[in-house]
Amino acid sequence: MNQSFSSYVTGRSPGLPDPDLRPEFYQGVAAKRFIAWLIDLVLVGLATGVAAIATLGIGLFFLPFIFLMLDVLYRLSTLSGRGATFGHRLMGVEFRDRLGARPNFGAAVLLTLGLYVSTAFVIPQLLSALTVLMTSRRQSLTDLVIGTAAINRPASTW
Repeated sequence: MNQSFSSYVTGRSPGLPDPDLRPEFYQGVAAKRFIAWLIDLVLVGLATGVAAIATLGIGLFFLPFIFLMLDVLYRLSTLSGRGATFGHRLMGVEFRDRLGARPNFGAAVLLTLGLYVSTAFVIPQLLSALTVLMTSRRQSLTDLVIGTAAINRPASTW
């Protein structure tokens, strides 16, 4: 796997590795995404705690708002360009769009918005979990809508 990412491009969706020809890009991605989400939750939670303490306790009255703002800023800054939050990077996973590129700022906004919409309501959350488990590219509902996929990071991009 020392070739450039573009050499992996084959199959029905140009830019993304074909799951039938290159299954190693999608093996274990569902579990890694969940663990990455937990890591990101802890990181943003710690940052929220620091912010609450730094405001001499006044931030405690605004904890949900502070958490939401920090989480959105964290996701937008880490997903755009690099294609992975710190949790995803630790798990060796990154997002790619249908052309095989890492998400730009607009795609990062859509990924973040999709995460919040799908976790805010039970039905989309269940559908998203099912699509991650059942689709060949392990795509969430948001991924299917905007054309992204989380893949195991190619060795050439480490």
